[in-house]
Parts: sequence; C-alpha cells; structure tokens
Amino acid sequence: MDLVPTRLTSLAHGGGCGCKLAPSVLREILAQAPGTAGFADLLVGSQTADDAAVYRLRDDLALVATTDFFMPVVDDPYDFGRIAATNALSDVYAMGGRPILALAILGMPLGRLSIEQVRQIQAGGAAVCAQAGIPIGGGHSIDSPEPIYGLVALGTVHPDRVLRNCRARAGDVLVLTKGLGVGIFSAALRQDRLSAAAYQVMIASTTQLNSIGATLPEIGGVHAVTDVTGFGLLGHLLEMCQGSGVAAHVRLDDVPMLAGAADLAREGIGTGAGTRNWQSYGGSVRLPEGLAEWRRGVLCDPQTSGGLLVAVAGEDVATLLARLREAGFADAAVIGNLQARTAGLAPDIIVSAAA
Repeated sequence: MDLVPTRLTSLAHGGGCGCKLAPSVLREILAQAPGTAGFADLLVGSQTADDAAVYRLRDDLALVATTDFFMPVVDDPYDFGRIAATNALSDVYAMGGRPILALAILGMPLGRLSIEQVRQIQAGGAAVCAQAGIPIGGGHSIDSPEPIYGLVALGTVHPDRVLRNCRARAGDVLVLTKGLGVGIFSAALRQDRLSAAAYQVMIASTTQLNSIGATLPEIGGVHAVTDVTGFGLLGHLLEMCQGSGVAAHVRLDDVPMLAGAADLAREGIGTGAGTRNWQSYGGSVRLPEGLAEWRRGVLCDPQTSGGLLVAVAGEDVATLLARLREAGFADAAVIGNLQARTAGLAPDIIVSAAA
C-alpha cells in the first residue's frame, strides 16, 4: 500500500526520552514491586535505578541486559532509528559493558506510515548496531496507534568491572560528556522553529555512541557512571547522589549545552517532561536565587541519547577528559563535585554560579 510520507512526530503525543513516566509516578509504581532476594547472581537490579540489569554467568563473565524504546523525536525515519538504537545501547556502555546482540522492538500504526518509512527506521537502527559491531538478531512488532521503535540490548562485562550509579564518593569530580538541550531541540522541531544547522547538531549528539563507557573501568578513579536521559541532568544526578549517600554541587555556568539550545530556551521553548521532572524532584534541589526559568528548564530537560555522567577521583580527571576528547566528546566538561551528605534537611543537589 503506497502512502504519502507522513511526518513521524505528528503521529505521537511525545517523543524520545521525553516519553518516560515522571520520576514521581515511576517511584509509586515500583514502590511495591517484588524484590530480588534469593537471586545471588543478579548483581544489579532495580534498587538504585541503574541503567541496566547485570547477571553473573560465571566468575569472569556477566550479562548486561536492558531495553529502551520510544516514540519519534524527529521526522526523518532513518534518523529516528539511529537515535533510538544509540540510546538503547548507551545503557550497556553506562554499565561498563560491551554490546553483543540486539533485538528490535517495533510498533507501527498500520495504514498511516508507508512500508518504506518503516524500513528506513529499521535501517537506521541496524546501521548503528553495525557501527557498534553487533547484529540485530530478531525482535517483535505490533500494530500500535503511535510509532514506537527501540531495542533490547545485551552486552557482557567482567563482574569486577561493572560500573554502577551508586558508588560515587565524597570528593569525586562530576564530568558530563555531552551538552544538554536535546529536549529543547525536539520541542522546537515540533513547532517548526528548529534551524537546519541546529538539527544537525542534534543528530550528531544523539547518534554519537557512548562506547567510551566500556573503557572507563580501566581508569581506577572512575567510581560511578550513569547516562543522562529522560529525567534530565538533575534527575539522574539525584539518583546517583541518593544511591551513593552523597550530595552534589553543580556549577551552573560550567554545564555544557548544545550549540543553539540556550537561545531556543530563552525564547520559551521547552518540554512538558522537563516540567514534570522538576515537579518530581525539585524539593531535593537548591537553585540560585532568582534563577531564570529557562535555565532551570535546561537542567531538567529530557535528554534523548544523552551523555554519560561520571563521578571520578580528582587525580584522574585529566586522564578521563583526555580520553573523552580523543573519542570525540568535544563538549565534555567538569560540572561540579560530590560532597559528604550533611545531617538535617540539606538538599541533595546545590546549583550555583561557576566560581
């Protein structure tokens, strides 16, 4: 059946990692989830909202397993497939693992998208997996009212080299590997306010594999890692702080942004997911007095296929940054540090102007 190509984002109520449930809603859903006691080989479960599950197969080998899928964040089907696949594989890399296999998750509104558009989505995902050196070994598809694409991503890691989001230490330095602003760009695209240049910036960032994560266990001072996605920088940093029992100080002016994102944010372009994020965890964050709303929005902006947030010992920061630069993470920057948690009602995260 031949159809006129349809704008993908017009078929979805949300896009990318902005589709995620608000953190507060997810906490309620998982509050009474069954535990994993008795499964000694499950090294990482859902207890600290880490990026993937890790299951020990033998003393020197563990399986990293995750799934990630969402609705279109862009209109080009090939780019949509690339972004979704890059985002899914990021969870494996954030655990220090190397992908070995992917399975496709596909939901398409039959009769509203052409066969060629669906093929291009799959081709984009396959191209990223080929870049990562893994096959898509199969998958599952359904007829759904909105387009959905993503992957089940499987990888391997040595059990002693697993990277967690809950092992950060007081005194660690925080490094963010990609600039923020993907959610802002996506919102501008839906409003036909995203320039061709900004679109290319967005695609370059969201299709850059976080494969550097698989090498981070080699740096002994890397204590904790997570990838920054739908809950925004503050949301994923909060998970790191609460899981590790530390507090964070973020220097606002040091947080990198994708070129052009700040201008769009100043114009009032943002996402509903960013607002929901702040409503969910704003009580745990202290912002500078009188901070412009758009700047707060950036910190909560849902990142689709965002960068890695790394907690690293101060003496290893230079090594980490050099490795990131060599791998092509030009925006990687030190954004703050972690401190011992103080007693009482002190916030988990304090945001201030750069010193």
